[in-house]
Amino acid sequence: MKVSIERSALLKAMSQAQSVVERRNTIPILANVLIEAEGNDISFRATDLDIEVVDKVSGMVERAGATTVGAHTLHEIVRKLPDGAMVELSDDGTSGRLDVIAGRSNFSLATLPREDFPVMATSEYACNFAAPAAVLRRLFDKSKFAISTEETRYYLNGVYMHASDGDSGKVLRCVATDGHRLARIDAPLPDGAADLPGVIVPRKTVGEMRKLLEDDDMEIAVSVSETKIRFATPEITLTSKVIDGSFPDYTRVIPQGNTRRMEVDAAEFAQAVDRVSTVSSERSRAVKLTMEEDRLILSVNAPDSGAAEEEVVVAYGDERLEIGFNAKYLLEIAGQVDRENAVFMFNSSGDPTLMREGNDESAVYVVMPMRV
Repeated sequence: MKVSIERSALLKAMSQAQSVVERRNTIPILANVLIEAEGNDISFRATDLDIEVVDKVSGMVERAGATTVGAHTLHEIVRKLPDGAMVELSDDGTSGRLDVIAGRSNFSLATLPREDFPVMATSEYACNFAAPAAVLRRLFDKSKFAISTEETRYYLNGVYMHASDGDSGKVLRCVATDGHRLARIDAPLPDGAADLPGVIVPRKTVGEMRKLLEDDDMEIAVSVSETKIRFATPEITLTSKVIDGSFPDYTRVIPQGNTRRMEVDAAEFAQAVDRVSTVSSERSRAVKLTMEEDRLILSVNAPDSGAAEEEVVVAYGDERLEIGFNAKYLLEIAGQVDRENAVFMFNSSGDPTLMREGNDESAVYVVMPMRV
């Protein structure tokens, strides 16, 4: 194999590949990226056995062929090369070395046989649809903060993507929860997604797939089966196993009867919570909200470190209410608001609280209170 690629194109492909590759591997071949050259295309394939990413780059192919080489090492080399450099990758197939040549730099890297590289089995996809990158980015960006990190409840370690009934017809919905907070984000259902089986997209896949969604004008082809999900652009294909488990019935958690409405400037609210929580104890991070007519008092009382209080102007016309939350959860939820105002719907100090962005029903957040 002998190919020449422009440095920026190679760096982009290697960045995507090396982030899938785990730093610690018990199977040596999984630390490598499979490079295949044919026609005018060079593809870079990396996997951790749960996720596989294939990135196609156009370059000059002098001699077709394939080899595997350490993903992190090659990525570091390419990253340190000067901008605009042409990088030549050559492997004679017998020496077990890949030569990397750029300008006056010359590297010789150990390779492993391509036959040992595990390629993810192809599967029949029951549902195929296309969605704009901006739509998918919103669905996953606004829900991923609520993904659980508890390994014991593995079925919560991802975002549940499914077709559902929204207030104004069928929607493509993403839900994530860790038992303390929940995010439910809707988008109009794309053509072909009506028979989408509900799948739980793992946390790592959400992070890797996010890199495909930078370009707003890009259409992403999504294919879903019972066990796998695939996101594809013309250059990059990301295939992942989905979490094998059933997501709990989240509709039971979303409160329907909360009537006490508080509207607040989201940025101002987040900054005030951040300020008062500075003195809260690391373990509980508890902040108390006291609401009276058109004013909100945020207070923290930590016996070890001190106390803090701040008043915020809000729109609230109900009876006095005191309720406590984990400051981190409040900050994360307030950080999702794109519009100016956040609307909180309360019931009592012991019941879950609902938050929306203004009158937008397509993004709903729920946070559990705590005793303060």
